[in-house]
Amino acid sequence: MFEKIYHAAHPEMMDGASNQALRDRHLVSGLFRPGELVLTYSHGERFVIGGAVPAGAELPLPVQTEPESAAGHPLLERRELGVVNIGEGEGTITVDGEAIRLTKYEALYVPMGSRDVRFAGEGARFYLLSVPAHAAFPLRKITAADTSPMRRGSLETSNDRTIYQLILPHVCQSASLCLGLTRLEPGSVWNTMPPHVHERRSEIYLYFDLEEDARLFHYMGRPDDLRHIVMRNEEVVISPPWSVHMGAGTRSYSFIWAMAGENLDYNDMDVIDVCQLR
Repeated sequence: MFEKIYHAAHPEMMDGASNQALRDRHLVSGLFRPGELVLTYSHGERFVIGGAVPAGAELPLPVQTEPESAAGHPLLERRELGVVNIGEGEGTITVDGEAIRLTKYEALYVPMGSRDVRFAGEGARFYLLSVPAHAAFPLRKITAADTSPMRRGSLETSNDRTIYQLILPHVCQSASLCLGLTRLEPGSVWNTMPPHVHERRSEIYLYFDLEEDARLFHYMGRPDDLRHIVMRNEEVVISPPWSVHMGAGTRSYSFIWAMAGENLDYNDMDVIDVCQLR
């Protein structure tokens, strides 16, 4: 069921690691393949990270096949799911018989216990994030109109951006999943400034809206010993709790951030001054 499994990484594992080793441990690619639903698994907060590109077909969320004790059980038996449409076309997600249409940048919260989840839409590209849950909250569609957009940064510092908090307590209830979308203005390339860490949560970034010949440099590691991974459009990076996470692209782009861990407090982070980085 899972195309790849990512294990949690100790910070010392980055010492002397090759560029390829960093990519193998933290980079998720190949999620968005026409006509397929692709899932990967990260032991960090037990995230399931996936992509569904119906391309005219209907793609069901699979039942569990591993481990043996879970085989045959619905994937969301003890999990909640967040979905964002990053495609140019409209798509439909059907949850236990209820159909919800999503246009680009719109999100859907799917509660724990949902048994039959299906994805459809010729031009839709669905990004999936699922984490364990302790309670079931209502099925909820979230649009930009449901949020209070946060404008941050400036063109002078190359990080003029708008943050849309999609799944957070003041917008949409969840058990542990936090999810949002950030869009950079033309001429801006830096995200998440100032950089930070949050010891009580892991974070997942999906970078998209990049041209095929553009690249994104994602910085990670301990503040005093940074490394980077070069990323392309629609690739994902897994950031451990101890790691700085920030990026700069060769042009403006969008990214989806998702967190899970001990709490739902968006502001629970330790900000790092840029002058501390090396």
